Amino acid sequence: MIPIAEAFASTYAQARARFIAAAAARRLPVERHVHPQARGAEGEELSVDVALLGDPQSQALLVLTSGMHGVEGFCGSGCQVGLLHDEAILAAVEAAGVTILFHHAVNPYGFSWLHRTNEDNVDLNRNFRDFSAPPAPNAAYTEVHAMMVPPDWPPSPDNGAAIAAYVATRGRAALQSAVSSGQSDRPDGLFYAGVAPAWSNVVLRDVLHRHGSTRRKLGWIDFHTGLGPWGHGEKIYSGPPDAAMIARAKAWYGIDVTSFYDGSSTSPALTGVAFHAALEACPEVEFTGIAQEYGTLSLDATLQALRADQWLRNHPDADARIRAAIKRQLRDAFHDEREAWKAMVYGQARVVVLQALRALGTAS
Repeated sequence: MIPIAEAFASTYAQARARFIAAAAARRLPVERHVHPQARGAEGEELSVDVALLGDPQSQALLVLTSGMHGVEGFCGSGCQVGLLHDEAILAAVEAAGVTILFHHAVNPYGFSWLHRTNEDNVDLNRNFRDFSAPPAPNAAYTEVHAMMVPPDWPPSPDNGAAIAAYVATRGRAALQSAVSSGQSDRPDGLFYAGVAPAWSNVVLRDVLHRHGSTRRKLGWIDFHTGLGPWGHGEKIYSGPPDAAMIARAKAWYGIDVTSFYDGSSTSPALTGVAFHAALEACPEVEFTGIAQEYGTLSLDATLQALRADQWLRNHPDADARIRAAIKRQLRDAFHDEREAWKAMVYGQARVVVLQALRALGTAS
């Protein structure tokens, strides 16, 4: 293994370079998908990069995704780079006869520009839905939008009082659900799902279909940050409300796998989650998915950072000092620079990957 500090990067461009170098060290070709329009914060090309480790013809595929939520990519990319340098992981891949697909930077725009959302303010993990009909309104979000995305930043005392009153009467969980479940009504709002499949959505579906649709089994670990206790990796079931799938996820990873379907997760119930891409791109394949969610700051601090960043997107002419402060606030909400946090994150990522390889290795 390489030192933890060498796996985790400080910018998207650096993270991509380290991923490419790690793949090259294993003589793995990298499939690059360049963003057709957007550029990065340093003027760089933005791309999703894909590498396959192991027998490409194996009957089992483990998909590891980073950066679904842009700025969360620092964590997921660090895990992916670390895994590519980890001899124990390489030995386990060979012993299990499983292929790992590393899907680096699902949302490269948000990764580079330090946003959770993409170039159109779309939350990609709410974007995987059927857009053949107009999205249903989200009345709960409509009710809180003006309160959560105020016209001025920092928000006024009256704004804080309004939020406190909502929490006092409805509860904190109700506010979290109203804000974060996903909405297509306000493109200038939080957790915006969009009104059409995003570019990253289309790329991910294509990658999954080409590399996964002929397998027997497909496992998926999607790395996220921002919810839960500091450094703890919550294993959140990612899939439809299917009892057999949930039971299989717990058999793979342990009984501490949580689910927003039964209220055991720190995440509220969500709509348009990315697991739909795997189910639709690989309909004949046995699917088992989780999100590995690592805690950083408190829920209140994280939500405040998201509110600030949404205000900034709505006010692109904001003062440079305010912009820098908000970007620092958002980065701190979704990534911790301390080596102890990175070591905890990587250690838990390593465990779930080894558990997935063991479970998938039973495929003939």
